[in-house]
Amino acid sequence: MERLNKDQQVNKNSKAFLIGRRFGRLTVTEDSGERKEGCILWRCRCDCGEEILLMRKQLISGRFTSCGCLPEKEKAEASEAEDLTGRRFGELTVIRRVENDRNSKARWLCRCSCGKEREVYAFHLINGNTRSCGCKKYSISYNRRDLTGMRFGRLTALYLAESDNRFQKGVWHCACDCGKETDVFAGSLLAGATRSCGCLNNEQRRRMHEHMHYQDDTCVERLVRAQQEKGKNKAGFRGLYRTKNGSYHVMITFRKVHYNLGYFKNYDAAVQARLQAEEILHRGYVDAFEKYQKKARSDTSWAEENPFFYNVARMNGEFHVETNVL
Repeated sequence: MERLNKDQQVNKNSKAFLIGRRFGRLTVTEDSGERKEGCILWRCRCDCGEEILLMRKQLISGRFTSCGCLPEKEKAEASEAEDLTGRRFGELTVIRRVENDRNSKARWLCRCSCGKEREVYAFHLINGNTRSCGCKKYSISYNRRDLTGMRFGRLTALYLAESDNRFQKGVWHCACDCGKETDVFAGSLLAGATRSCGCLNNEQRRRMHEHMHYQDDTCVERLVRAQQEKGKNKAGFRGLYRTKNGSYHVMITFRKVHYNLGYFKNYDAAVQARLQAEEILHRGYVDAFEKYQKKARSDTSWAEENPFFYNVARMNGEFHVETNVL
């Protein structure tokens, strides 16, 4: 593989660095626009024609070099990681590929300028985490990476801002598409963790709120989701809390009101008490609201005169419900 020129080395974390490069049977084609663990997912085309989305570190490590079409025996024998032979990383010069570790991560034998040899992971070499055998100490400086004019989501890097943060990380002054400007760590930009001044998250929350139905301080969609999820805690079931004497304290919350359902020595009895309360407070509310919505859509004049209500009162340990939906 050809050595990188100076400009490529400086911008090795830019999008142009990966696009078009081959890793085993995979060729990086584009940024998919999706993110995982704050990292860009790159769209890669396999020689067999299939496509797969992978993070940069998965490609560099040599663990993923096909879409899965490569037979296991051939995969074990093949030298699939990017060829680093002859490349220089700081004080290290790559000599040859050595056997992968037990997690199938690619390793390379390198010779330091001091004469010592050391086996290093490909990922650490390319990212600049390891640049010597240990005889010299390097600090990773984000200030050396020129991001001027590069776009990260809605942000455009304008210039390197002055920063006295104790981590000595580069901070870039960026302009957002909404018109605001903000300072962002270079690492957050390069990893895709920060893509706007904050307006993107606000818009997403606003869109999510528009698709939810709030009634009497109650989100109908959240009640539905709570019924679908296990919602387990340390006691083994939602709403159950183990006391010091070994019994189960059962509670349920509805419209910001906490109801104490009692203490039970038997686990099954505690779960049953919680389920009975959910049937009235949660499922009962959702069913009543859905019936009201259906009737309101067919008769808007009735809905204007009869706003939805679902009133709950607890007397003598039992819930009593009053609603205008039959």
